[in-house]
Amino acid sequence: MSAPDAGHEGRRAEGGHGEPPVGLDPAALQVLISRLTGIADEMGAVLRRAAFSPNIKERADCSAALFTPDGEMLVQAEHIPVHLGSMPASVRAAVAALGGAVAPGDQVVLNDPFAGGTHLNDITLVAPCFVDGRLIGWAANRAHHADVGGAAPGSIPADASDIHQEGLRIPPTLLDDGLRRLLEANSRTPDERRGDLAAQEGANVVGVERLVEMAGAPFAEVVDYGERRMRAALAALPDGTWRCEDVVDSTGAAPDQQRPARIRVAVTVAGDGMTVDFTGTDPQSRGNVNAVEAVTVSSVAFALRSAVDPTIPANGGAMRPVRVVAPPGSIVAARPPAAVGAGNVEVSQRVADVCLAALAEPCAARVPAAGQGTMNNVLVGGDGWVYYETVAGGQGGRPGAAGAGAGMSGVHTGMTNTKNTPIEALERAFPLRVLRQRLRRGSGGAGSAPGGEGIERDLQVLEDVTVSLITERRVSHPWGLAGGEPGAVGENWLLPGGDEERAERLPDKCTIRLDAGDVLRMLTPGGGGWGISRRQ
Repeated sequence: MSAPDAGHEGRRAEGGHGEPPVGLDPAALQVLISRLTGIADEMGAVLRRAAFSPNIKERADCSAALFTPDGEMLVQAEHIPVHLGSMPASVRAAVAALGGAVAPGDQVVLNDPFAGGTHLNDITLVAPCFVDGRLIGWAANRAHHADVGGAAPGSIPADASDIHQEGLRIPPTLLDDGLRRLLEANSRTPDERRGDLAAQEGANVVGVERLVEMAGAPFAEVVDYGERRMRAALAALPDGTWRCEDVVDSTGAAPDQQRPARIRVAVTVAGDGMTVDFTGTDPQSRGNVNAVEAVTVSSVAFALRSAVDPTIPANGGAMRPVRVVAPPGSIVAARPPAAVGAGNVEVSQRVADVCLAALAEPCAARVPAAGQGTMNNVLVGGDGWVYYETVAGGQGGRPGAAGAGAGMSGVHTGMTNTKNTPIEALERAFPLRVLRQRLRRGSGGAGSAPGGEGIERDLQVLEDVTVSLITERRVSHPWGLAGGEPGAVGENWLLPGGDEERAERLPDKCTIRLDAGDVLRMLTPGGGGWGISRRQ
């Protein structure tokens, strides 16, 4: 990680929470925002409770939000940052393709990363809300389907070099029985796909019904308020430019892909606006470590709200003052037919890291050291089943009184906000056994606020399977900040037959066959430390 530019004199404007809204008093506006957010929360609850797969039901790998008639985000539930920040691009794609043709009761389905999606597993459903023939908004949700076809179970093959190897790609299309059958026919787990898709439909039905009850409310004021809050927060920062660069450790599974790719960012604050420029980032890769622009924008939005003011409403207005420059054809704005499976889960993490590091000087009171910087993706497929999970790690140490800002241990950090699959649920659903799961002591970086610890987990397979690992921070360390030490890198191991003496170290990205009785061991990274500790 490179240091931010120094020597900015900059001016600091008066801050605050923005001017009062035009039509509603502050209390009424907050009530409106809370009611709308409650709808998105209820949509997420319906989706999880009705889902078939443990990935959605248990891990909560899904998100929900409401949108204005022209596709701008109105409110979101506190679900998954990489889903929610990119979902507006999917809704805009749905509106552009079919907005004039939809009728009450219709739903648009898509997962095309080059039409606002993320990677092919994330299927988005968008439903219009009409009142007396007038479109008043959209309900939308996104869920990670454990398998949508492709070259390997889980649809994120580590050796993919083309998006067509990653599964079924759906442009904005009206959802009907034909599309449902097409999705089922392309998945290794058709019954699970049918159930999860039906859960998504039901969640949108609830969202539309609740939104109808609020017809006539001044939705535009909610979005305008988000813009005012963000402009006020940016105006309170010093003018200047801060730069940072970091790497993803590899771009794929092949030996010639086991080298780093660089992500560069320059964050410029000018008055009440900001430009986030990724010029100089490496070109898109032959592997699957490529993010589409929507994923990059979502990572910028997450980092910006986290560093500047987390209480700013997460709606489309908050991003109006922000310009994101993502060079087409780079690993942060990949073009077809690039494979993008790992872009959503791994490049997004590094984009958030570099943005937070660049904001560490102007927003020093809020920016922590780096978290684990990876989602530690594990995909396992056997006879008629597919298991997917991301494994938790260490959070970076945070600014604050000595000891008060210690990073949390064994949590999902950055662009993911999922839960862990309970071991009881995992072992009930799949022929797998968790032999060990505990904190990885000593993996967090030292500091006055030390980084959180990673996880040690041994997963035994009870039948012959195919496994894909998509992981990062196996070479580069999660960086410390303000004198703190870096967190430990992660490690992937195969124990044939569970034999410790035959343990083989695995690369960060691979697709391999395992025999019944083999054990997959994963040691996840710790978070970086913040501040100089006494032992230093």
